[in-house]
Amino acid sequence: MTQQPFSRPGAIDLSALKRPAPAAGGSTPSAAPAGGASAGSAYSVAVDEANFQNVLEASMTAPVVLVFHSATQSPESEQLARDVATVAAEYDGRFLAASIDVDAVPQIAQAMQIPQVPLMLVILDGRPATQPIPGAAPIDDIRALFNQLAQQLTAQGIAGRHQPNAFAAPAAPGEEGEEAEVDPRYAPAQDALAAGDIDRAVAEYQKLVDGNPADAEAAAGLAMAKVLQRTQGVDLNAARAAAAASPDDLDAQTLVADLDMLGGHVEDAFARLVELVRRTAGKDRDRAREHLLGLFGAVGNDDPRVLKGRQALASALF
Repeated sequence: MTQQPFSRPGAIDLSALKRPAPAAGGSTPSAAPAGGASAGSAYSVAVDEANFQNVLEASMTAPVVLVFHSATQSPESEQLARDVATVAAEYDGRFLAASIDVDAVPQIAQAMQIPQVPLMLVILDGRPATQPIPGAAPIDDIRALFNQLAQQLTAQGIAGRHQPNAFAAPAAPGEEGEEAEVDPRYAPAQDALAAGDIDRAVAEYQKLVDGNPADAEAAAGLAMAKVLQRTQGVDLNAARAAAAASPDDLDAQTLVADLDMLGGHVEDAFARLVELVRRTAGKDRDRAREHLLGLFGAVGNDDPRVLKGRQALASALF
């Protein structure tokens, strides 16, 4: 499966579809029903004519991966839809998997001029962000594709995430139409990230941390911005090859751990560094441990993966 760079072609033409009134509670798409190709995930949704517009609107927050499938035309496409939903769930909201059964809702496939099933299409800001990706693929290839897309998102400063289970939860009274307020203290750093100026983002977060070391959000932002800074311009395949060839090379191993973080493979990053701590001693061990602590900070100390990682680190140290 080849790399699919993000682009900004024209908006999707929905003129061939009916425009049903949105469901009460705002524009969040409905959850996938029981059964179906992609049900059962907090980050997947079964698309029909009633919620398709809302699914596209969800792509204003973070990418939506549309999967066109059909049990009658292509039985293997059902597995593809399930695998895409599985992989999307591994990225903690960076992607939403949206499955479209062309047997049940042929009008959507017709409106989008889908030539075949199975087919994947990444939507961002309501528009196709990649060329259509035809054919079935093993789940490892799907993971590789998502990893490439996640890295491109990060490089472009696109950090939005879909909310887990939000696709089934109605808005609470008084919450319709409300948006979460953004703390203005973080705006300069976030603006720098959006502009792709990683060095400026690091500097802005550093100012916040220097001014208030107890600011956990600023500390996490600084840690993640430093990950971006360390990985600018890095070739993923070359970095992985170097790490595989030199398993005790501290720089090679920490770089791949950073790349795993950017790709959403948080536990893989932690495990790599824990093993590095276990194998090293002296200054190298201290560097590996400090790097791992920095990644813990980027994810957040309350995250269960961090709690598990800290336990593994303690075991490696003692």
